[in-house]
Amino acid sequence: MSAIYFVIHTLLQLALFVMLARLLMQWSRADFRNSIAEAVVRLTNPLVLPLRRILPPIRKIDTATVVAVILVAVVEVGVSQALRGYYLETDPVLWVRAVALEITNVLLYAYFYMILLYALLSMIAPGGYSPMQSLLGSICEPVLRPFRRLIPPLGGLDLSPLWAGIAIQALLLLLPPF
Repeated sequence: MSAIYFVIHTLLQLALFVMLARLLMQWSRADFRNSIAEAVVRLTNPLVLPLRRILPPIRKIDTATVVAVILVAVVEVGVSQALRGYYLETDPVLWVRAVALEITNVLLYAYFYMILLYALLSMIAPGGYSPMQSLLGSICEPVLRPFRRLIPPLGGLDLSPLWAGIAIQALLLLLPPF
């Protein structure tokens, strides 16, 4: 049973990650002509496009994508809890708390791994171009910018990804379990 739980939970978290990636790309104004961005859009369109017919955007916020992220998180929390044998009661506060914690958890882990990959790519191929590096740069730079203001590079070595990773891990430790 634990193997089934692992596979289903991992697939649902990946779906939530892809939905969050689309939302982060919109918020960071990433280049959607990037091949990786196009793949994310194609993977998420089956859920976002029907919602977009119902939910218009509010200023610069794509409400359809926000609702899609919440829906995927609700399904992920519900299925994960059911497979573990726990059932969240009909109390909406418990559901909202569990869904908010799951979205926050996946978002923080996503940023941690994106920053780690961005730092590794910048060390492996500095100054080079790759679609992944371009996309990660547009998503990670707004998070790394405040750290760069506080921590100057030492001998040409940018330590802001390290400190951002430490801060993200500290935030993950502060999150209560659901």
